[in-house]
Amino acid sequence: MLLLPIFLIVLVDILAFTLVIPLLAIYAEGLGATPLQAMLLVSVFALCQLVSGPLLGRISDRVGRKPMLLVSQVGTLLGLLVMGSATTLWLLFLGRILDGVTAGNLSLAQAYIADNTLPEDRARSFAIIGIAFGLGFFLGPTMAGYLSQYGLHAPFHAAACLSLLSIVCTAALLPNQAAAARPAGDVGPAGGRLALTDWGTYAQYFERPVLAGLLLQFFLFAVAFSTFTSGFALFAERTFRWNDQPFTPREIGYLFAYAGLFGILLQGGLIGRLVKRFGEPVLVTAGFISMAAGYLLLGLIDQIGPLIGVATLVAFGQGVLRPTLTSLLSQRVGRDEQGVVLGLGQSLTSLALVVAPVLGGWLIGHGHLSMWAFVAAAAALLGWLAAAWGSSRALVLKTEP
Repeated sequence: MLLLPIFLIVLVDILAFTLVIPLLAIYAEGLGATPLQAMLLVSVFALCQLVSGPLLGRISDRVGRKPMLLVSQVGTLLGLLVMGSATTLWLLFLGRILDGVTAGNLSLAQAYIADNTLPEDRARSFAIIGIAFGLGFFLGPTMAGYLSQYGLHAPFHAAACLSLLSIVCTAALLPNQAAAARPAGDVGPAGGRLALTDWGTYAQYFERPVLAGLLLQFFLFAVAFSTFTSGFALFAERTFRWNDQPFTPREIGYLFAYAGLFGILLQGGLIGRLVKRFGEPVLVTAGFISMAAGYLLLGLIDQIGPLIGVATLVAFGQGVLRPTLTSLLSQRVGRDEQGVVLGLGQSLTSLALVVAPVLGGWLIGHGHLSMWAFVAAAAALLGWLAAAWGSSRALVLKTEP
């Protein structure tokens, strides 16, 4: 019973994200936004999340996970309702801000699992989050593509209904237990988040050569993927045609759904076999090369056939990079540091989501469509080159002092 509401919480969080991404920029354009303003909607959300995430986690340490989960879910619901009923651009930004300042569903769900499961059961319990991610990245874009034919408001309203269901399940099914007390300095396995002002803590981890290389690779991966996900809708609308008409959120959503289905197949068991056969460093290299090739090809094509190949390359790269880099990060530090290092990886992802859409919006707004794709390819290529300091050396020693 514990895992059912947690599964719904994470699934709805991912569904809300993936329902929005295929159509958010085009939705904003319909309200008069420029490409830069449309992509700033991603940056604003990520910036709010980056600032508020650690605060929500610390409050939950004192009052318990369930109350803050409900606060976070209510914020998501309100944000979706505001966006779904927006008639002006500022209301769309308001909805994103409401969602962003309360965006702690995933980290709080992870913390709840860590607090209420035995160490030997945590890996199996955390797997529920991976399943929710996979389903969300398939179902969300599929729903967005289908519902968009009834108007661009429809996917937001559907996501709001799912969010309300998640709130009911959390309130009715999730036990209200205080966060477990931990020894001093032990942030546990839940993935603690660092605040923007924790410069000293950031510096400590970047002073470790191999760990710094891994964090650099994680950041470059996040920049490449954030550039793609935040700008693809505007790029596709201007580049590809279906039945002699420009791509709409329907076609964009279905393409994202294909990539999500590929990710489910990859992470549903294949990734474990690949790790056993080739090892994480080899898969990291393959993932970066696959993403770089996909983004490079994307900047050179305007036909749907090659676009399917691009989606496959990108889905493979993303599907192997996130779990393998996360695994290598966790192996480079002791258990008492795993939470904060994984949290640092999450913060780097949020930072990438702040920066990448700004650059992408400027490039697309000025008609540099191919250059937008090449920027994503360059970030992935740099991630591969950074293997000399990161993943290729990560397993030489178990931990660094």
